[in-house]
Amino acid sequence: MCGFKLSIVITACLHAVLVSSMVSTGRPGHGLIGYGISMYKPQCAFACRDLLSTSALSCSERAEMSHGMGMAMSVESETSPECYATDDAFVTTLAYCISTHCQKVAAWKLEQYWDMNVAGRQPNQPIPKATYQRTLATINSKPTDTLVLGEELNRTMATADEDYRESYNAQSVFEEMERNHETYGIVLLVSGAAVPIAVSLLRFIPFPAASASKFNAWFIDPPVLGSRHKRPIAGLFHMPTRGQAFFIFYLIAINVILSAAGYKSKQPNSWYPSVSGSEGEIISYVVNRLGVLSFANIPLLFLYAGRNNVLLWLTNWSHGTFLLLHRWVAWIATLQAVLHSAIYLEVYLHKDTHASENKLPYWVWGVVSTLCMALLLPTSILPIRKRFYESFLVWHVLLSIFVLVGCLWHILERFERQWGYENWIYTAIAVWGFERAMRLARLTRNGLKTARVKIIDEDYIQVNIDDVTGSGHAYLYFPTLTWRVWENHPFSVASAVLPQSERPVKFEHEVDLEKMGCSTDSSGSDSPERRHQSPARIGLTFLLRTKAGVTGQLRKHKTLPVLIESAYGPRDDLSEYSLLICIAGGVGITACLPYLRAHPNARKLFWGARSRGIIDAMAPSLVGVEQETFIGKRMNIAEVLHRELSDVAITAVVLVSGPSEMADEVRCVLSELGRQPKGTKVKLLEEAFSW
Repeated sequence: MCGFKLSIVITACLHAVLVSSMVSTGRPGHGLIGYGISMYKPQCAFACRDLLSTSALSCSERAEMSHGMGMAMSVESETSPECYATDDAFVTTLAYCISTHCQKVAAWKLEQYWDMNVAGRQPNQPIPKATYQRTLATINSKPTDTLVLGEELNRTMATADEDYRESYNAQSVFEEMERNHETYGIVLLVSGAAVPIAVSLLRFIPFPAASASKFNAWFIDPPVLGSRHKRPIAGLFHMPTRGQAFFIFYLIAINVILSAAGYKSKQPNSWYPSVSGSEGEIISYVVNRLGVLSFANIPLLFLYAGRNNVLLWLTNWSHGTFLLLHRWVAWIATLQAVLHSAIYLEVYLHKDTHASENKLPYWVWGVVSTLCMALLLPTSILPIRKRFYESFLVWHVLLSIFVLVGCLWHILERFERQWGYENWIYTAIAVWGFERAMRLARLTRNGLKTARVKIIDEDYIQVNIDDVTGSGHAYLYFPTLTWRVWENHPFSVASAVLPQSERPVKFEHEVDLEKMGCSTDSSGSDSPERRHQSPARIGLTFLLRTKAGVTGQLRKHKTLPVLIESAYGPRDDLSEYSLLICIAGGVGITACLPYLRAHPNARKLFWGARSRGIIDAMAPSLVGVEQETFIGKRMNIAEVLHRELSDVAITAVVLVSGPSEMADEVRCVLSELGRQPKGTKVKLLEEAFSW
């Protein structure tokens, strides 16, 4: 019984497919359905024409079709726009039907419909031989014969009320559902950008510090489960914080709700067999909804992934948070696309028409885009990103291009530009294009420069670039270093002033911000030692920790061409806090330096390092900063924070920059302190390395 019921539902879906999924052509629309584009307005007139389109006319072209050996021959007809525009029986029957069912529609709207749609919906087609009113005037008496659907129309005839109602129901509810699809897609896209902005605006409300600290300790800062956030779970993924999880839950929930809500059925319905009730009709709408929502998610995918993401400018959310959201939206959009494709595939396989349909261009491009989306997911998991980052990046970009091209041509080959579905993809292309244009603008502003490389020791090199200004971090391109001329890497700016002498400058150590998803603003030191290094000139200094790859190859050069994409990463204003505590591990001191230099109130640094060398090298930059160092031993972070934050009267901000283990421990200790009945008024700021 269940199998029989499923067969009926699939058959019903096929009726919708045959009506709405055959390749169609028509005049271009502008906007989206319901937002600049109407499908069947006035609905009464379109319902009349839909009825008559099932019948052959005297001027229709007929051809006999064979259905195989021993099978009967059938006659199929094709009616041209010229035939529709000039056939007397067709235009008079259509005019009579419209006059019967469109009595409440303004005359000018009917005339407009008549000129544009009697012959079809093509951009260049003949207009009817006479206007609607003149055609109606040629009907001298009420037609006595009633058209039987599918039979030849060779005289002026009336249409059956039941047939009209079925046609009207089919078109009116289909357009309503399509309008809902687009509305829900707009809600999804707009809320995906507006909610982060709205939540970020809450930071301007002067909540009591103790309440804000306690709220963050319970609902924002801790991991969803356990004590790991920066450290990957089983080496495969990062556990979101509770704050991140709230928005991830919102994205999942809004997609599920919008995929399941807003459906209705109208029966009887000429596009669906009544034997299945409304099940096949609803399933057809669900499949189409999934396709539209997947399209609506694609612009969000590109928005969240970009380092010139406008939401980074409008919110206080980090690049790392948006990259996490990018991955979750990718799973959602891909699941929607796969379901959309799989259900349509089942429909065509069930009716045994897949062999012919899969040769059509729209089908091929749909397969291309769906497969590319599906391939992007397993090839983007953490172990692959971490081990083969450069290869992953190229592969990721190439497949993303195929996704956009596939989706665009899937629509253009299927519908041309009638219904505006392609505008979702144009929006994604615009978002991506803006991001790339901003990169190019930053590069062009600085032009091609020369980088001077100085070896510091076996682990570090210093790169100086003259006549460039900037702060925070910059992306450096070394086009002659490898054949991958597009390759670029982010490094924090150690100094914006180059000394004339060869004496060491005070610098900030390199932090890979692309992977850690955060930003720093590294201004020049204002210590007396730096001011004595004069005269000086404008330029950027970077300190790089050399590893395998590009940074390792830089050791072999003294000078080489460089392109600078800068500047990124303004830092947070922490002046409202009475105490700044920086907890750094190794070269994580880099991220702490600009905050330590700029903070107007009490500053304390707790720094763990493997050896004294790096501590001695950075000593001149830390003059006047209260500090405690841990050389070759593990810092007791819990003891440090409990001691320094014991005074509940202070308002403190804790900046952590170091290994993932250190960052996770600081996060958990601060959350524990904040949840206490008389919790410390403290804010967590994390700039820790992660993939």
